[in-house]
Amino acid sequence: MSAARTESGQEPAVEEAVLPALRLDRLPDVTRALAARADTHDREASFPAEGIAHVHEAGLLTATVAARHGGPGAGLADTVRILRALGAGDPAVALISAMTLFVHAAEARTPRWPTAAYADFLHGAAARPALVNHLRVEPELGSPVRGGLPATTARRDGDHWLLTGRKIYSTGAVGLDRMLVWARTDEDPVRVGSFLVRRDSPGLTILPTWDHVGLRASRSDDVLFDGVRVPVDDVVALGAPGPATPDAVGGAWGALGLTALYLGVAGAARDWLVGFLHERVPTGLGAPLATLPRFQSAVGEIETALTGASVLVDALAARVDAGDPDAPAQAGTAKLLGTRAAIGAVEQALQLTGNHGLTRANPLQRHYRDVLCGRIHTPQDDSLLTAAGRAALDRHPLAAKDTP
Repeated sequence: MSAARTESGQEPAVEEAVLPALRLDRLPDVTRALAARADTHDREASFPAEGIAHVHEAGLLTATVAARHGGPGAGLADTVRILRALGAGDPAVALISAMTLFVHAAEARTPRWPTAAYADFLHGAAARPALVNHLRVEPELGSPVRGGLPATTARRDGDHWLLTGRKIYSTGAVGLDRMLVWARTDEDPVRVGSFLVRRDSPGLTILPTWDHVGLRASRSDDVLFDGVRVPVDDVVALGAPGPATPDAVGGAWGALGLTALYLGVAGAARDWLVGFLHERVPTGLGAPLATLPRFQSAVGEIETALTGASVLVDALAARVDAGDPDAPAQAGTAKLLGTRAAIGAVEQALQLTGNHGLTRANPLQRHYRDVLCGRIHTPQDDSLLTAAGRAALDRHPLAAKDTP
């Protein structure tokens, strides 16, 4: 709940939380720990609580908390590094962690949370893994990026809002401490914003609907809100509906961060493939498959594609951190190229291994199912290609003559 204000109208100062130290040197250990349990969580479609705990203990979950709040203030380049490593271990843990990292990063760039509410959340994050995510997608609306108003409604009731509606594809729902629920008010004129909801709020129900081919452990379930009470001040960016002011930097964080995650998945698939080719010794050959030029060339194709995509993502992330105004606009292109490289690499690994790669006992089939999810995240390929095509066409000298 929001703290009471002073006579001057300002929120009182809140004691700074002591967050876990950021330990990037522990990334290899965290990757191994996540990988050890990834198959079990995938088979059971179970929430990877111990994996999230590993991420928290290494200070990775709060890496992007701003220095003014006592955090490390990690930028996009470090976040890309983190998500690639987590994706190689367990992409479900990586995706759940990414949502929290992105929220902290957005708050570091542009403070919007109520001061006391954010401080309270950080105090929780000092003691335990504290997860947060935006809940925006609805059954009828689909992705809000495509336009439209949410059906989820907030009705004013004294010093609270009463929130009613349903959200789908709510990544990490069962483990979230806070939910930023995009909803419309029942006022005239209507306003929209993100309402801060606590996981233990009465009237909140998590429906176990997630039964996906990939990222099964992300538990991206439906969340039902039935008159959930939210303190009147616990709302982020409440205002008139309409086209949002483009946040190019925020878009770059999402595009590059998630691309790095799936490149991590593809890297894990490549590593398994390399091990398989060294261990597989057909009797007719009398030597490992790794000694054959055909396999060497194919692994070279995979390595080249993944290296090129990773270099591009890393370079753009560094440019975003440096304030390069042109870098955010190029992040979508990097997402498309990087996601295609990741999916293509795992598909090629499957072609090289045949039935072995599709056997449930081997991780390659899981990597393939997981890496396919990279296509789903915003911005999607059709939007990226249309925007890139229009920009290229508009740059041509004849473009002005096309206008009626």
